[in-house]
Amino acid sequence: MKLNIVPARTGIQWVKLGIRTFFKQPLALAGLFFLYMAAVILVAQLPYVGIFIGGMLVPAATLGLMAASAEATKGRFPMPTLLVSAFRAGRLQARAMLVLGALYTAGSVAATALASLATGGQPVSGTEVDPGTLLALALHAPLFIMFWHAPALVHWHGVTPVKSLFFSAVACFRNFGAMALYAFLWLGVFMGAGTVLGVIGGLIGGAEMARAVMMPTALLMAAMFSTSIYFTFRDSFVATEGEEPQPPGETP
Repeated sequence: MKLNIVPARTGIQWVKLGIRTFFKQPLALAGLFFLYMAAVILVAQLPYVGIFIGGMLVPAATLGLMAASAEATKGRFPMPTLLVSAFRAGRLQARAMLVLGALYTAGSVAATALASLATGGQPVSGTEVDPGTLLALALHAPLFIMFWHAPALVHWHGVTPVKSLFFSAVACFRNFGAMALYAFLWLGVFMGAGTVLGVIGGLIGGAEMARAVMMPTALLMAAMFSTSIYFTFRDSFVATEGEEPQPPGETP
């Protein structure tokens, strides 16, 4: 496996590929994303351990959604079993993914705790835009960078969990132009779609209708975004000679 440096304009292509691929299999990809969200919400209800179990499953679920995107690029219907791909590839890979999940959970808990302490010990709600939430997001940014490619590197290239975090961070920084453009474009897509549909909902049924439209819109946009993550990985790494490559993704 080696790093592939891409031009900044590739970030535009990643967004386009994510949207096009989503509309190839909209029901399947949206359904898998909603299934993942429902599982996280249910697990989070468990007393004491729910938040930790949910965090440990994030890397595996990310890998599952990427695998679903890879299937959709080839015109195949992504099956729900893809969400647990990380645990069907053998004991060693399943263990490595759980280690990755433990590292993610530890980092997330630490970032949230630091944000709470920095804002006077107030708990970070995660549902309101307040100083604590904004600081928690900022502290999570390095975590997101390290884990962006990590699940795929562990699963498809056999990289150890700790090394995968390093390689993921290096790939994000070396392809900073493409990643930054990708992030800004998705921000624009989210804001644009939310504004348009919110205005339409408001015109049809007032403020209540506008709020009712925003939630499903946000979830669908998040599902599209999750579909595009696979392409950022596919183009950032290439298999070296003698290595088993990751499942190929064909350009839609």
